[in-house]
Amino acid sequence: MPHPTAGVIPEPVFTYLALIISSLTIGYWVGLGRSLGYTRGNSNPSRRTDSDSDDDLKRNEKRGGGSSESDLDSHDEADLKSIRPNWSEESKLVLVVRSDLGMTKGKIAAQCCHATLACYKTLNKSNQALLRHWERSGQPKIALKLEKNECATEEDEMLLLKAKARSLGLCAQDICDAGRTQIAAGSRTVLGIGPGPVGLINQVTRHLKLL
Repeated sequence: MPHPTAGVIPEPVFTYLALIISSLTIGYWVGLGRSLGYTRGNSNPSRRTDSDSDDDLKRNEKRGGGSSESDLDSHDEADLKSIRPNWSEESKLVLVVRSDLGMTKGKIAAQCCHATLACYKTLNKSNQALLRHWERSGQPKIALKLEKNECATEEDEMLLLKAKARSLGLCAQDICDAGRTQIAAGSRTVLGIGPGPVGLINQVTRHLKLL
């Protein structure tokens, strides 16, 4: 005759199994909850960061934007369109930097970026064919420096170079600093000439030395 306890799980074993099942179940749900919370936690800061960045940009625009301004609208579009890309001749952009302002390397780099962007925007509006030719040829950018001249100040010489470049139909944009950091407000820092044919730009800047 079978023993009366045969086939019955002892109470300690039953309790042990119940604890294991309960622990696994609780662990699963806790892990799932943390995973969902981590995902939400990661997505929210990014949204806040994007929003904060947008707000910062808007506030910066209200204060006047970047540290520099250029006369993007003063170009005669008809003159800029007169230059056609010559696929057998290289194209380049020249950045003429004043050396009498005592700008740091970082300041010079920032002003050159402003000038490059100003020239790019101008040609993108007026002569995209010439701009694309420069892009396909590797986008050469040459930094040159103005030096003290007995006959004229560096700012006067920069204005003369700008006028000569525009008389040849080249894009020429000078950058005037806003005066928030190192130099006086309204100081012309960099003159961008081009992008345009190398030979044509050399007629304007051949006498200048590399920065």
